[in-house]
Amino acid sequence: FVFFEGISALCLARDTKQEKWRQIGEQSVGIMSQLVDYSAWNYENKLSLLQAELYYLDLCHEMAEAKYLAAITSAHNHRFFHEEAMAREMYGIYLVENKMAVRGI
Repeated sequence: FVFFEGISALCLARDTKQEKWRQIGEQSVGIMSQLVDYSAWNYENKLSLLQAELYYLDLCHEMAEAKYLAAITSAHNHRFFHEEAMAREMYGIYLVENKMAVRGI
């Protein structure tokens, strides 16, 4: 629940510019950071994708791209193929929205 709530909130924050969505997204990043301490295998890719969305919201493009790629790599290496697909899709959306589609995977 924390992961999907965070992803949704950060997307809404970007679209609506409402601070309440950003706060929910930041809370999700904090909770996911704690979960990574318990099981990096299960939560690393989710944390990276949440961080990527937060960096995107802050227009920190270099960090956003690094976190999208980290999320894709982690999900792939840990065999979470549905989460890898989600990370790839969100990375693709990020690239298209920022006119960087030629950098797509």
